[in-house]
Amino acid sequence: MEVGTPVIPVQTPSAETRPDSQLTVVVSSVASDAHTWNLVFLQLLLEELGHRVANLGACVPDELLVQQCRRHRPDLVVISSVNGHGANDGRRVVRELRGHPETAAIPVVIGGKLGIGGAGSTEHAGLLEAGFDAVFEDGTGLASFGSFLRSVPAGVTT
Repeated sequence: MEVGTPVIPVQTPSAETRPDSQLTVVVSSVASDAHTWNLVFLQLLLEELGHRVANLGACVPDELLVQQCRRHRPDLVVISSVNGHGANDGRRVVRELRGHPETAAIPVVIGGKLGIGGAGSTEHAGLLEAGFDAVFEDGTGLASFGSFLRSVPAGVTT
């Protein structure tokens, strides 16, 4: 498989299971992160909550993420990284997303192992300043991610 190729298509729940608050979510890693288990977990979680998900897979180049966001017109972009370089790549990719009129207003969050500094090292403030709407550092927990999801309006960017 080619690096950055979407590995899992958008899944659309049937009309009887689709909630009014269903979001279209793009899930992706950053260009330097080859891990996929975190992306599959997020996809399954989001689908279980009734959302449509386009999982772009691992090692996604910034340009491909922007292109796929233009194509899917998501309500939310979720960036996940576990290689410890998520903060560095994340700052770059969020600037790229914010730099295009079609993707500038899409809520974008990042989470996972975002730095290599170990315990007590935080990237939170810098990532928010760079343009992320929320940061979920390793160990934050699913409750805060779930709360954030409930605050995202469906269909605003379509």
